[in-house]
Amino acid sequence: MKQLEHIRVVLIDTTHPGNIGAAARAMKVMGLHRLVLVRPRHFPNATASAMASGAADILATAEVVDSLDAAIADCQLVLGTSARPRSLDWPMLTSHQAALYMHQAMLADRSVNQAALLFGTESVGLSNEQLQRCHYRIEIPANPDYSSLNLSQAVQVISYELRQVFLAEAGSALQILPDTADALAGHQSVESFMQRLQQMIVQLEILNPAQPKMLMQRLRRIFLRAKLEASEVNILQGIVSAVLAVDPNERRNDQ
Repeated sequence: MKQLEHIRVVLIDTTHPGNIGAAARAMKVMGLHRLVLVRPRHFPNATASAMASGAADILATAEVVDSLDAAIADCQLVLGTSARPRSLDWPMLTSHQAALYMHQAMLADRSVNQAALLFGTESVGLSNEQLQRCHYRIEIPANPDYSSLNLSQAVQVISYELRQVFLAEAGSALQILPDTADALAGHQSVESFMQRLQQMIVQLEILNPAQPKMLMQRLRRIFLRAKLEASEVNILQGIVSAVLAVDPNERRNDQ
């Protein structure tokens, strides 16, 4: 299943090295090989190697980066695991639906060739800012009275779901992605657009930086839900560029 080689597991701010090793073992058992670590507290580490058991090769090739944006820069699809409720609800898939979604994206309409699964720090999971880098939040349908999973257990469950779907080459009845032959925009491209969009709406005095409230988070949710294609981001960037090119003083005079 070569498609699994295009799915990376991203562990963010991991505090215990044993969890890194156990996650690597969980990945290898299910055929996932690419591990990316964002600011791990202890790595490389003997405890990580011991917990990895026969998955030392996953640790040997693991990438260590300083930021989440660096970890997912070339990804067209980013899914983040989180069981915590949020003040701004994020589109959610169960772990099984997420596997079907990836299958559809990577095999059925082939709009994605690089995807990431995000796992937050052991104590609190993904922050709101980290979750807002994701197209969807993944929730494992565990016992609602006790839904706490160890980091490596969460990696194991989702890796298992992925393997089952890709093994069966199941057709997805869950039509989430648009029918398109065009490539979806990568994370770095979308982030560049979001930053310039914020610059534009500040200049237009739609957004007050001193009291931003949740406007940018809601706009981000809209654009991630839209599954922007690369050509669409180029169009939006052109519109933003045209607005930013207008002198604010001229705009006020026109009013």
